[in-house]
Amino acid sequence: MSRQYEKLEKCYEYYKSVTDFVPRVGLILGSGLGGYARNMRVVQEIPYGDIPGFPVSTVQGHDGRFLLGYIGNVPAVVMKGRVHYYEGYSMEQVVLPVRLMKKMGIEVLFLTNASGGINRKFHVGDFMMITDQISSFAPSPLIGENVSELGERFPDMTHIYDTELQDLIRRTAEEEKIALQEGVYLQTTGPNFESPAEIRMYAVLGADAVGMSTACEAIAARHAGIRVCGISCVSNMASGISEEELSHLDVQAVADRRAGEFERLVTKCIEKI
Repeated sequence: MSRQYEKLEKCYEYYKSVTDFVPRVGLILGSGLGGYARNMRVVQEIPYGDIPGFPVSTVQGHDGRFLLGYIGNVPAVVMKGRVHYYEGYSMEQVVLPVRLMKKMGIEVLFLTNASGGINRKFHVGDFMMITDQISSFAPSPLIGENVSELGERFPDMTHIYDTELQDLIRRTAEEEKIALQEGVYLQTTGPNFESPAEIRMYAVLGADAVGMSTACEAIAARHAGIRVCGISCVSNMASGISEEELSHLDVQAVADRRAGEFERLVTKCIEKI
């Protein structure tokens, strides 16, 4: 048994000691979705700090707890706040929550985030379904000893974002009359926003939006055999696309403003999974 898996097992042992709840869908809440609990029937909360060796969120707008309960009739675990590489955690720690949710029983991981728009057809406040990703600018969460109990050494990433789940999201957005963009998401390490020259480079590479999370979580999930889907809220236009200076408070303000519709789209999608 690898060292990483031993740590994961200790986290899971604690989880089993406090609940026997088995979720089928995992949802990671990005900026602006901190109030998502009102869309679900919560049966139990587990603060990250109560789990031995578990990383704790330090970013404003990212509360740190698991919410266990039902979204419609779907048993789900919701991460109210995520941890980021730029907080000083290793990538192994950043994806530990995803791996723990796999142990809990999830089969689908729904990722959300706030991002900077690179595609000039996008506007602040747009929702973008993630169809693919570029993760080359952040360390892979699979570097180091392979956790063979979760997946193979060289996992395929041809379809990181499940195509059937993408179709479900498209249909749901159309039914709910919610405008939905589609595109490629690129993860950087952060915490600084990108320079205009970097944004021009990312655009050439094919990125439509950029952020500081999500791609590493998707890789860890696919490594563990979890189906993945994701929606990003374009909370600002990236550096150089807009002349405005960027700030986290502005990002959070836009995400908060679109939270109601974002929550409705995510909830309706999960109810159909």
